[in-house]
Amino acid sequence: MIKVTRLNNIEMVVNAEKIQSVQATPDTLITFTNRDRLMVKEPVEELSKRIMDYRRMVFQNHASAADVLRQFPEVLH
Repeated sequence: MIKVTRLNNIEMVVNAEKIQSVQATPDTLITFTNRDRLMVKEPVEELSKRIMDYRRMVFQNHASAADVLRQFPEVLH
């Protein structure tokens, strides 16, 4: 999961595993594997970094789903 900011300043977390592509249009557009789209404030470079950090944490540390969710307690409420 990675945190993003919608254009209306509402923060949310999205499943990084379901992201198909990220592009600047000039706002940043996330396209998910189910073809849903989301415009966010973060630049493409920042999202790429967050996705890589997430994947590094999951694959190098063998983090469990519980470990990932602990980093985003707001998702649990």
